[in-house]
Amino acid sequence: MQFRKENILIVDDDIHILELLQRHLQSWSYHSYKAVSVKEAVQILRDTNIDLLITDLKMPEIDGTELIKFVSEHYPTLPKLIITGYPSVQDSLAAIKSGVVDYLTKPFTKEELRSAIDKSIGSATDVSKNILKSKSENKKPHSYGDIIGNSEKINNVIQIIERVKDNKATIFVKGESGTGKELVARAIHYQGKFSRAPFIAVNCGGIPENLLESELFGYTKGAFTGAEKNRDGFFQAANGGTIFLDEIGNASTAVQSRLLRVLQEKEVVKVGAQKAEKIDVRIIAATNSDLKEMISKKAFREDLYYRLTVVEIEVAPLRERKEDIPLLVEKFLFKYGVEYKDRFIKISPEASEILQRYDWPGNIRELENVIQRAVIMCDRHIDVADLPVTLKYTIDFPEGELLPLKEIEKKYIQKVLNATNNNKTKAAEILGIDRKTIRLKLKD
Repeated sequence: MQFRKENILIVDDDIHILELLQRHLQSWSYHSYKAVSVKEAVQILRDTNIDLLITDLKMPEIDGTELIKFVSEHYPTLPKLIITGYPSVQDSLAAIKSGVVDYLTKPFTKEELRSAIDKSIGSATDVSKNILKSKSENKKPHSYGDIIGNSEKINNVIQIIERVKDNKATIFVKGESGTGKELVARAIHYQGKFSRAPFIAVNCGGIPENLLESELFGYTKGAFTGAEKNRDGFFQAANGGTIFLDEIGNASTAVQSRLLRVLQEKEVVKVGAQKAEKIDVRIIAATNSDLKEMISKKAFREDLYYRLTVVEIEVAPLRERKEDIPLLVEKFLFKYGVEYKDRFIKISPEASEILQRYDWPGNIRELENVIQRAVIMCDRHIDVADLPVTLKYTIDFPEGELLPLKEIEKKYIQKVLNATNNNKTKAAEILGIDRKTIRLKLKD
């Protein structure tokens, strides 16, 4: 029999239904794969190019709706056909939302099955060509400097910035890594009346501990080996403006002592110098560390902590302001679309929904990285297929039961046969046995 190129995966816990469906598919010259569970179906999907999924909904342990959700995100162009003996309005609505092409209720005729299969396979081309408009297409981002967002938490941050931008009170910005603490510091400086003065950003965690003191406060000639001339530090460079000390929790006790003097006396002493220099600098510090815990461990000075936290600004993680995600996505789509494609890139509603569902442990930095990659990999718009697997729906399978070695061997042989389209010669080669042995094992 000459099989068609389409591979159809049938998933049902009823072995009799599987056999019936397989006979029908063979009579129409389709190549079919069988799975009695969602776990087995996922394994086949990962190892084989499948052109149509036919699945039951009500199955033990993990039901078919979980499989539909998984396939909709990991294989978005794969058409899906549901066959069930327990139809319900809720299941029908969920199926339609997940992109199911057709929905058959048991019992059904052979003609009804064939019509549904033809319809489902025919829809695959339409699905792959369907370019959808982004939900946020007409939204204009609310921006304050480089800060993007309309959420209550971002508006609270902006309100505080408005109150402190025109004075030189010491400000402490706290928040997880990647939330945009430096953007907040820049907004404070550039939105206020001191915007023409210098803004110096220093990553205290990126400078070796033995160099941080001299880099911040400067040094005199001969202060240490290699100090061949007098040199100003970051504080002198920021005089009249703002210095942003990121990751302040990484500063050594010596640096902390010098910094306390800057805050108290408004002066700095270069390394190796005796004379202090007056400076007029606004200090903004930031960290993702728990400074109070560091204080309890004697790793951070308590008096310095209270000097730094005259005004505190907490930047919420992205998972707590998900309504800002479409606006941020729009910003990054424009940025990287112009950079890599010379045009504006759009995103489908399905892909946008996945981005808003994810919790973003890496915050805005992680979101930007995902959009940058997706723009590079996509053609004219970003769809579900262009997003990383880590963002998509996952199934938590229960722990598998312990099986006899013979049963494990049987399952693996069947997996290899499925992957080779039942080519026993190729399967035997992969398994490292001859055709005679594989025939005997199949017979057993």
